[in-house]
Amino acid sequence: MNYRHHFHAGNFADVIKHALVVRLVAALQRKEKGFLYLDTHAGRGSYDLTTAEQGDSLARTPEWPAGVGRLWSAAGLPDLLADYVAIIRRHDQQQGNLTGEPRFYPGSPVLVAALLRPQDRMALCERHSDECAALRANMGLSPRCVVQAMDGYVAIRAMLPPVEKRALVLIDPPYEAEHEFADIVRGVKEGLARLPGAVIAIWYPFTKRARVDAFFNQLRALDLPPTAVAELAVAGEFSALKMRGCGVVIINPPWQFEAEAAPALTNLANILAQEPGATGRYWWLVPER
Repeated sequence: MNYRHHFHAGNFADVIKHALVVRLVAALQRKEKGFLYLDTHAGRGSYDLTTAEQGDSLARTPEWPAGVGRLWSAAGLPDLLADYVAIIRRHDQQQGNLTGEPRFYPGSPVLVAALLRPQDRMALCERHSDECAALRANMGLSPRCVVQAMDGYVAIRAMLPPVEKRALVLIDPPYEAEHEFADIVRGVKEGLARLPGAVIAIWYPFTKRARVDAFFNQLRALDLPPTAVAELAVAGEFSALKMRGCGVVIINPPWQFEAEAAPALTNLANILAQEPGATGRYWWLVPER
């Protein structure tokens, strides 16, 4: 795998994905009983944004200024976004940054670790050996956190159902393989067979629309429980941007999650727009029955 997320850390895709994950954790914690957080493609857990300008051989334009950089000092954010920014700021300060702009950005493992209660656990999977070693170093030792150098789709079969009988699964692959969508569909099928009530969040990019529509059709064919889609486009449909938007499929979204997510997506479209035609929307792939 050639993907290195630190080149993209803190971009608009991270913002929507991580803000939603933070809110999903909070929703699950409305109940006293613990849950397992399973991250199938965890990355290294924390990123130094100053390295975003350092490509493999050439300098790169960092992506975080058009992402988390725009939210950093924004006023009047809805709670869903304000809570996310507060965690980012706290992590940045704890890592020693005292400047006025972000430097240290937490990936999903560190974000969720900051929210876990004593009764909650997390399992983090990362196949890439260097990234997994960095992940272990960033997460430290904790009986409530296991880091595995394994295929995240295998982990779905191996780790569900958890002893808590409750789980939040984040599937966030790099989409380098042509068969990634098919792997996701198989993983979802296996996960729901083992734990029908699992909350499963799947991040995907807007690349070729036909591939995304086919992905949605494959998911519908699984006879899913209620499933929502949160999408953010930072530019219109005919933009030349390499990635003009992304979305998060949420299987078994918590009660009233739409009421928080929908206005936040509209807010994000206004803040993170890069070209005309930016939109944010929350819609149902499989409506509630």
